[in-house]
Amino acid sequence: MLALIKAERSAGLWLQEVVKPVPADDEVLIRIRKTGICGTDLHIWNWDEWAQKAVPVPLVTGHEYAGEIVEIGKDVKHLRVGSRVSGEGHIINLNSPAARAGRFHLDPDTRSVGVNHPGAFAEYLALPAFNVIELPDEIDDELGSILDPLGNAVHVALSFDLAGEDVLITGAGPIGIMAAAVARHVGARNVVITDVNPTRLALARQIADVVTVDPNTTSLTDLMDHLRISNGFAVGFEMSGNNEALVQLVDAMAMGGRVACLGLPSKKHCLDWGKIICKSLTIKGVYGREMFETWRKMMNLISAGLDVRSVITHRLPVEQFKEGFLAMQGGSAGKVVLTWSA
Repeated sequence: MLALIKAERSAGLWLQEVVKPVPADDEVLIRIRKTGICGTDLHIWNWDEWAQKAVPVPLVTGHEYAGEIVEIGKDVKHLRVGSRVSGEGHIINLNSPAARAGRFHLDPDTRSVGVNHPGAFAEYLALPAFNVIELPDEIDDELGSILDPLGNAVHVALSFDLAGEDVLITGAGPIGIMAAAVARHVGARNVVITDVNPTRLALARQIADVVTVDPNTTSLTDLMDHLRISNGFAVGFEMSGNNEALVQLVDAMAMGGRVACLGLPSKKHCLDWGKIICKSLTIKGVYGREMFETWRKMMNLISAGLDVRSVITHRLPVEQFKEGFLAMQGGSAGKVVLTWSA
């Protein structure tokens, strides 16, 4: 089968023929229809410091996808061939205290599809049945292929009570934009999103009712005065992985503010922890989704009218994957969706 491989310890991915996986007794085999390119995939493409430490080579990458079950292991009883599915990308065991308490997303032995476990940038993926998410008819394959990052956005946005609150988001990448849409959908008062890329700020305004800011040209302090945010933002989402953005977010937070951090840094952050302590800030690190509560809430939000499809700006056949990665590198893309045909 064809797959996108991290074949060398250098920048790039390679479209190559690899052996088709055979599902284990507790797994299903999924024929991949659509895949989304994630910011994590861009880290792997760039082969930055984080990727060099996290990703074994060679590896089939990719973890955002939708497809169809074509084969079922002999121990799988609750799924059937022909079902349209996506899947939770964190593969766990059930032996840790967190997992045994039902907090599956906190299992310290988690392996991540497409990061350190064979991924979905391929014509077929073998996945534990435990991780499979069946898709309702209202969620087509294209939307299904971006549920993983939408789940990240939902996990971040629903980490804190947002009703009537002022929210600051640093980083108008696709997940930051979707988090903004969720925040408005659940009743935040003001949602401000910062970025230095005018294309992404324009996309944010298209998708959600937000105030967009380029911090290089507009003072956050002046904007807060204009919006009558007198004491700082109650809630912050750091979605960029950029050290300067996180510093700006901390500066703009209110006393007792709450911050969820999803943005993955390519190198270590440097922060003034004195400000965090003296402001009594709550900092929550977010990695992935809560299994499986985030999936339930995300499906319900879509059913209730949350619309993030416009975050998809590029639709390409997998043979044009380089074009998609270059668009993301250049900051001209929202979500990039690749079409596979087995």
